[in-house]
Amino acid sequence: MGTIKTRDGAEIFYKDWGPREAQAIVFHHGWPLSADDWDSQMLFFLSKGYRVIAHDRRGHGRSTQTATGNEMDTYAEDVKALAAALDLKGAIHVGHSTGGGEVARYVARAEPGRVRKAVLIGAVPPVMVRSDRNPGGLPLEVFDGFRAQVAANRAQFYRDVPAGPFYGFNRPGAAVSQGVIDNWWRQGMMGGIKAQYDCIKAFSETDFTEDLKAIGVPVFLMHGDDDQIVPIADSALLGIKLLKQGTLKVYEGFDHGMATTRADVINADLLAFFQD
Repeated sequence: MGTIKTRDGAEIFYKDWGPREAQAIVFHHGWPLSADDWDSQMLFFLSKGYRVIAHDRRGHGRSTQTATGNEMDTYAEDVKALAAALDLKGAIHVGHSTGGGEVARYVARAEPGRVRKAVLIGAVPPVMVRSDRNPGGLPLEVFDGFRAQVAANRAQFYRDVPAGPFYGFNRPGAAVSQGVIDNWWRQGMMGGIKAQYDCIKAFSETDFTEDLKAIGVPVFLMHGDDDQIVPIADSALLGIKLLKQGTLKVYEGFDHGMATTRADVINADLLAFFQD
């Protein structure tokens, strides 16, 4: 574990486990979480001989609680700095939700040779918010509501989201895990409220259309058809049409947090993609 310092002085926390010469996998977490959200994947792929890396996005987890730079261009530059500091070549980048947007922007702009493959899990691209160009998106009022709840009572909101739609625990018959809910809350409350507030705009309003078109490496899209946070119809089903080398797998009945709730299935499919 360590930190790197970005050009504007922010310190980015990261974990880096496994042989330095092994195939590197870099994991990018969702909002408002941290590198800890990848615990299941980090352990699994470490045991398979991979080098596993996960960082806390600026303003999140153990990274600097930044007041500025909380948008996708800077997030991508932070990843560039991390890749350079660790001298990553031919890495595989895996992003969930907001982290999927970060992966799309970074991979589209990465230095030649830095990236081998990419994976977007329940990811926000191409763009979430509704507009004339994106009539199927979610209304801006939805994200205004997120901001209002973060500002008013972040601690309670960060209980309600994982206890409800994030993991599908609001569905009849769901196998609810209090530990998973508590861990989501723990990760969220570690971060800075200003950065997390700003990040709502970053994940909801950033248009990744041109990023997806520019990516030249193979990309695996994984999305649950019961994702209540990032609806599949306006994300993966559109994104797959923009990729040069894209593969889409739709998981029937799976939730937004399926890398946690269905880790056995997701890890197996990730491994198959990495080895292909």
